[in-house]
Amino acid sequence: MVHYDVLVVGGGAAGFFTAINLANFNPELKIAILERGKTVLSKVKISGGGRCNVTHAEFIPKDLTRNYPRGEKELLGPFHHFMTGDTIGWFAERSVELKTEEDGRMFPVTDSSETIIDCFLSETRRLGIEVLTGQPVKNIWKENEYWCIESIKTNFTCDKLVIATGSNPKMWDILKKLGHKMVNAVPSLFTFNIKDTRIKNLAGISTFAEVKIPNSGLESEGPLLITHWGMSGPGILKLSAWGARELNDCDYQFSIFVNWVPGFNPDTILEGLRSIKKSSAKQKVSKYAQFELPKRLWVKLVTAAAISGDEVWANVSKTQLDQLAFQLTKGEFTVNGKSTFKDEFVTAGGVDLKEIDFKSFRSKKYKSLYLAGEVLNIDALTGGFNFQNAWTGGYMVAKAIAGDIS
Repeated sequence: MVHYDVLVVGGGAAGFFTAINLANFNPELKIAILERGKTVLSKVKISGGGRCNVTHAEFIPKDLTRNYPRGEKELLGPFHHFMTGDTIGWFAERSVELKTEEDGRMFPVTDSSETIIDCFLSETRRLGIEVLTGQPVKNIWKENEYWCIESIKTNFTCDKLVIATGSNPKMWDILKKLGHKMVNAVPSLFTFNIKDTRIKNLAGISTFAEVKIPNSGLESEGPLLITHWGMSGPGILKLSAWGARELNDCDYQFSIFVNWVPGFNPDTILEGLRSIKKSSAKQKVSKYAQFELPKRLWVKLVTAAAISGDEVWANVSKTQLDQLAFQLTKGEFTVNGKSTFKDEFVTAGGVDLKEIDFKSFRSKKYKSLYLAGEVLNIDALTGGFNFQNAWTGGYMVAKAIAGDIS
């Protein structure tokens, strides 16, 4: 048996941030990170297309929590202790400068995730934290005051145990055996598979839109990206996150209403269309896109309203005008399945949040067990929010353990 003061299981963002901060708070502690794979920080490496979306430029705790479909209430207190500004400062102290893009996402100025990985690995070396790879955990149990961890290669014991393994199903089974209630995992960020003539051959077109799922209360707005397989973009991903469980329950077979002109409804848009009909009577309907819509999308919606390509505004009937208003503001699309958003697979699920003390991210069942990151039933919208949860949780765990040991 190899003994450590603190053993962190999981060599990802939350695990590294916990270990590094803990070693800074108390350099005397013997700390190790246990990683099942051959490499560490794999999710950090692919985040943001290889640039690492470190956090998001939202500096008010309450507003920041609104980006967490699961964890909104629980993270409010922790965000008052460590949030975006603290993250920026933490990396700046280690000579890693972050930049903010127009949509609020924050990346290292190098535009490379390797900058973040190098920072973490450099810190673990500087602080004497052992990083043990190729160590899949087979079992965990409590023996007197110590935790016992059995991996394929080695057996360990420790005084304090931190679980930061994300959505690893084997670790979830171990946590179940330890008595923790686990909320089953379902996909959280995903795109919608849609086959429809109105968006066929429009891949790459993006426009701001409102999207609703009828009879569910689920709706969102934001940039909507038409893809080869259907619809994606922030507006769709936001809806997928908030509706993760409901959409899983219906096996990803449902309908959506798309309003391509947010702020308008069928009645108000109809007034605008009547005005255009009068002012542009001799102009072909499909020639010029209206309401700042992409031209090719406008043509598709005009066609869907049974208006031919040669039709001029003066000859558009009341029925066609009504149908165009409907296509613009309340077009129904059938979703038949989902696709993973890039390689950044995010799930809803994990340890039930009622079983965690969020002042310390300590298990309410074991006073020497801590959990951070996506192993908890916390997930966020795309944009750096999941990493911010990892940084905050890791910091809070480190502070709590350092205070408890000192």
